[in-house]
Amino acid sequence: MNYTEKLQLSAAILNKAKEFGATLVGITDFEELKKAPSYTVAPQMPEYNSVGAYEGKMPDKKSGEVDWPDTAKSVVVIAYAHPAKQPELDYWYGEISPTGNKRLIAITNKLGKWLAEEYGIKAVNLPYHVEKGGIYLKDAAALAGLGCIGKNNLLLTPEYGSQVRLRAMAVNVDLPPTGPLTFDPCNGCDERCNKRCPQQSFREKIYTAEKFGREELPGRNGDYNRARCDIQMAIDEATAEIQDVEGIAEPVRVIKYCRRCELACPVGRTI
Repeated sequence: MNYTEKLQLSAAILNKAKEFGATLVGITDFEELKKAPSYTVAPQMPEYNSVGAYEGKMPDKKSGEVDWPDTAKSVVVIAYAHPAKQPELDYWYGEISPTGNKRLIAITNKLGKWLAEEYGIKAVNLPYHVEKGGIYLKDAAALAGLGCIGKNNLLLTPEYGSQVRLRAMAVNVDLPPTGPLTFDPCNGCDERCNKRCPQQSFREKIYTAEKFGREELPGRNGDYNRARCDIQMAIDEATAEIQDVEGIAEPVRVIKYCRRCELACPVGRTI
């Protein structure tokens, strides 16, 4: 496949993903991902075993160390808009995955099937946990041109701010990347995202470039404390109420995780 054909294939993938329901979509490659901040910084950070951690870590991998598919060459990153007026897209109903996750999975499943049928391309729907073959989605999305990493330590898109949910799939063909962007609305902002955190997760610098060997750090300047953020997630779980939910036979515990830093950001306030 020559470069022109690859460009045409990339354009077809972007269009088809949106046809299947993606709000935003971009492409990057695994070689660039290997240089991204999370892939070098995360394995040096303290091991994480709290909310959202994958219990079955690969025995030969450090906490935060990746385990990618051998055939992976490029990554298609999908974003699905999560407006403030639809908070239920991120609610956990007992052990049932949020509606937003299900919609993202449906999009990548359809896209993978289409790639196989139309082009004979093998696609792998990547899991969320890096130790299980997933990728750091925010870094991948930034490299794919969907946005940048904001001071709230979230992906920040021009169109929707941080109000998006992400999913990705790997394909076994080299495709032209669609990013990154020269977009950074955080410079000079008043950091209202950080000020809204109920656990003050950004109150002090805990990571340094000298220690981790690069300037790109959690929270951009090394002040994002995941352990503090986790305190709020644990509170959200502990205070979750049992409710009747349409489509579920029995009442379930509905977990509504904190989104204060995400919703405080003024960027993309169009949804």
